[in-house]
Amino acid sequence: MNIGVFLALEPYTSIERQLQLAKEAGFTCADITDVHEGCSMFNSAGLAATVSLDGDPFETKRLFEKYGITPSTVCVHAALLEPSNPAVFQTAGIMKGIKFAAAIGIRDCVTTESEPHSEWARNLSYEQCIFTIAEKLVVPCRMAEDFGVNLLLEPHGPITDTIKGIQDIMDCLGNPKSLGVNMDTGNSWLGGTDPVEMAKTFKEKIFHVHWKDLGAEWLPMRGKQFGCGFSTIALGDGVIDIKGVAEVLADRKEIHASTLEIGGTAEMLRKSVAYLKTCGL
Repeated sequence: MNIGVFLALEPYTSIERQLQLAKEAGFTCADITDVHEGCSMFNSAGLAATVSLDGDPFETKRLFEKYGITPSTVCVHAALLEPSNPAVFQTAGIMKGIKFAAAIGIRDCVTTESEPHSEWARNLSYEQCIFTIAEKLVVPCRMAEDFGVNLLLEPHGPITDTIKGIQDIMDCLGNPKSLGVNMDTGNSWLGGTDPVEMAKTFKEKIFHVHWKDLGAEWLPMRGKQFGCGFSTIALGDGVIDIKGVAEVLADRKEIHASTLEIGGTAEMLRKSVAYLKTCGL
């Protein structure tokens, strides 16, 4: 299992600058961390490390190759609990992400429902949440299978942060072959789930991992906040059983790459890689 990095290493910089930093820190793979549809003013000005899904995928591939880095996933996190809206990243964006990934040989796209922001979404019952999420993924799952891409559910919301929630979404969709799991150690723990149990439950469906550890100061938010973008400490320095998750997934050959979601120094990233290696990766 290769260990890569999230391209959020320096704020207000281009994706090329992020790739430079990743290479300097010794990494050879990374997620396409942020994407958008159409154009972005900040991206055009070199102030955002985001990729347009309406651009040429091969330009992105060549940029990664310039720095000797392999793109491991396309992240298409969405607002799947919100009402359908062309101004919100949802089904259409996920479908573009799948085509983008397939064009340049990226196997995995990662999505999630995210926390509800509107009053309408916050008032949904559990059963309504499952249907709302699943309905927005029916066509993307079919498309992913046609294009030979995995669409991975990441724990990063009130439903996907639970084992039952992920399974109920899969069951509602008929357990399509293209639908898997992107394990996230920090988000699952923060949402109130035991990450080791989640890894055991979905081991045969996990194709990618986001690694992050969280300190004791996050304990009061556990079960109340559903996901965080990245941690600010090295793996092994927090309260999450990273070693337990690593031991479960160490022999899962289908996990080609994993990602450190850590906002910190290059030394902190290297320390985290070293820790994972002591865990058998």
